[in-house]
Amino acid sequence: MLALPAAAQEPVPNKSYINRLAPYVTSPARVVDRMLELARLKPGETLYDLGCGDGRILIAAAGKYKANAVGVEISPKLVAQATANIVKRGLTGVAHVIHGDAMEADLSRADVVTIYLATALNEKLRPRLEKFLKPGARVISHDYAVPGWKAARIEKTDDRHEHLLYLYEMPAEKN
Repeated sequence: MLALPAAAQEPVPNKSYINRLAPYVTSPARVVDRMLELARLKPGETLYDLGCGDGRILIAAAGKYKANAVGVEISPKLVAQATANIVKRGLTGVAHVIHGDAMEADLSRADVVTIYLATALNEKLRPRLEKFLKPGARVISHDYAVPGWKAARIEKTDDRHEHLLYLYEMPAEKN
């Protein structure tokens, strides 16, 4: 999850990773903090960050909120970077990164999912979120809505570069 100047991701030779969901763009620390506050993340809950980049959301979730944090990242270079950042902060027991495609990740353990993908990609991901997420799970989307879902809350940050944060809550009964 991310934001601001885009940096190209490392090419991935594995053909199953050709259809990337988004470029790597970092989220400012203040936006990360607000995303996790908005999610009402509690100790012991499990957060999945789809497209975790350098692991900053994982580190904040595990360090500050005492949550279990799982990142899914398609770039081997970013998996290595995020893993090194987790190790450096002593969070290996509560945070880790899976090298894989967010469109194939098993999200059934997630209490909270964070995403920073374009609206069209959120729409593509939505059926997986609906399939795997349990009632009451929260999805926080940075800057882009999830088409077909009604946000429980939308916030604008007051940063120099304004960001939108969408909070979605999975309904008590699956449709």
